This record gives sequence, C-alpha cells and structure tokens, in this order.
Amino acid sequence: MKSLLTPQQVNLTIKRLARQIVENHLQLENTVLVGLQPRGIYVSNRIIDELKQILPIEKIAYGKLDITFYRDDIRKNLHVANETDITFSIEKKSVILIDDVLWTGRTIRAALDALLDFGRPSNVELCVLIDRRFSRELPIQPDYVGRAIDTYHNQKVKVFWKENDGEDKVVLENEY
Repeated sequence: MKSLLTPQQVNLTIKRLARQIVENHLQLENTVLVGLQPRGIYVSNRIIDELKQILPIEKIAYGKLDITFYRDDIRKNLHVANETDITFSIEKKSVILIDDVLWTGRTIRAALDALLDFGRPSNVELCVLIDRRFSRELPIQPDYVGRAIDTYHNQKVKVFWKENDGEDKVVLENEY
C-alpha cells in the first residue's frame, strides 16, 4: 500500500480545488455544483464547506446526483441506489460535477446522462480529487484535479474519509 495523500494533503487539496472553482466562476453566478453519489459527496461536501468561507451561502447552489440506473454495468453488478437531491434547475447553467476518483470515465458518462433529466446546462466541468490518468476508456478529462497519478489496471485507489473511515487519506493498493 502506497500513500498518495495524507490527511493534511487532503485538506490542502480540497482548499485548492475550492479556490480554483471560485477563480473560474467568480461569485458562482449561474453556476451549480453537483456531487456524485456515493463517494463523490464527501469531496463535494468539503468543497462546499470551503466555498461557504469565501462566498455568501445564498450564492451556492449544491446538489447530489445518484447515477445508479444510468450505469452501463448495472446488469453485471448490483448497486444500491442513493438519494438524488437537486432542487434547482440546471437549465443554461454552468454545472460542476464533483467526484472522488476519475478512472475509466464511465461514471462521468453516466452522470452526464442523468444530469440531462434536470435540464440542459450551458456547460459541464469536472472536478476530481484523484485523476487516474492514462486509463480512460472514454474521452473524458477533468477541469479541476487534486492529484493526477499513473496506475496499472491491477491497482486500486482507495479514498478514506473521516466521516465513515476515521481518517482522511488516499492510498494506492495492488490487487492480486
């Protein structure tokens, strides 16, 4: 097991991602943020907490999106659906999707399909804590990256969160 991010690095990375979002979307005018269920909401909740320290709370439109029934592997793997909580229109808005790890791009493809049920955004950006470069199956690239790493297919990135794992950290494990 190899450490990719320590608790302190996770915290600094979240702060940096939040500030990069504000740099590109001053005051978050016409911008909404959407965390992907289940694991992306830990990153998105933290980013929202950081944004609340920078901007007035009423400027932040934040939702959570479940993509379970939009996945292309739903028939192979049984997934438990999570709650979608988007109480605003995304019509003609800039949407920033937030997830923990970008690997093949299939989760993001499913998220884009699910997002269209809530309207047609003017554009969609992607924010990820970890980008597993060079393993993409679809032409999807992040706009905001906490850390980019190169991995083999037999490796797994595990993100641990204080809320349910007791500690914030990111590790790389070999699967045999």
